[in-house]
Amino acid sequence: MKQLLLVTLLAATLVSSASCGRFSNPGNEAKAERIVVISQIYNEIIWALGAQAQVVGVDLSSTYPPDVKQVQTVGYHRALSAEGILSLHPTAIIHDGNIGPPQVVEQLKSLNLTMQTFTAKNDSVEGTKALMREMGAYFHREARAEELCRTLDSQLATSLERVKQSTDHPRVAVIHFGRASNVYLIVGKGGRGDGAAASQMIEWAGGAMAIEAQGMQRMTSPEIIAQANPDVILVTDYGFDRLEGSLDQIKALPGVTTSNAARNNRIYRVEENVLMYFGPRSGENIEKVAALIHQK
Repeated sequence: MKQLLLVTLLAATLVSSASCGRFSNPGNEAKAERIVVISQIYNEIIWALGAQAQVVGVDLSSTYPPDVKQVQTVGYHRALSAEGILSLHPTAIIHDGNIGPPQVVEQLKSLNLTMQTFTAKNDSVEGTKALMREMGAYFHREARAEELCRTLDSQLATSLERVKQSTDHPRVAVIHFGRASNVYLIVGKGGRGDGAAASQMIEWAGGAMAIEAQGMQRMTSPEIIAQANPDVILVTDYGFDRLEGSLDQIKALPGVTTSNAARNNRIYRVEENVLMYFGPRSGENIEKVAALIHQK
């Protein structure tokens, strides 16, 4: 039955794609009419560009701006359903390459659909600006993309100047729940891979990463947090809410209860979209992070 449903949806999608192609302007083929977007940063930029009218589906990890939550979801980006995507009759799927499972990706690639991934990566502020410009060109909103780049630069400069006024430099641990692996992860210092944005944001906000190891690692051993002994612990929203916002439950995570952060109740919830990736709002988000880590 599942296979029959997939075949039916595939046929409907192909008919829809052919119909759209029949009446489209050949010069605007890149500007699809029904788009499924599977990427936090892509969706945030699309909304910032004002191009969201074309988006008919998003992944569960896309939570900003709030209006994105009103769009039909197609599942977590690493646990997608081909049936869920095809039911929206998309003419294009835009993703950042971090999608799965593999068999669903192969199914999607076999369809007569545009699969778009942008070249620029938001692994830094400059990379984010390049990505906004590339996406601005794709959606024919180049002027708006330039405006977003100028705003990002301006807000970054303003925030960094204000943060200089902070006299303390707390050691911060970031705990992030990995929904793909269904486990809590501890974010390490530096690098350009997973967790790099969080590390940079903490530094810009006047803090220091408590975990020296680069990247993210499973929070399995109590020694990871206990030895680092952070002054502040930030828990991203999904992982925080999963424990019902209970400090007692968060303190029960491996090694947390003996830390200075737990003893002083300096454990705070932070939105993943504020801390875990670079985006159009990173300049202003620095002050949000600073407000959390410097409060007593």
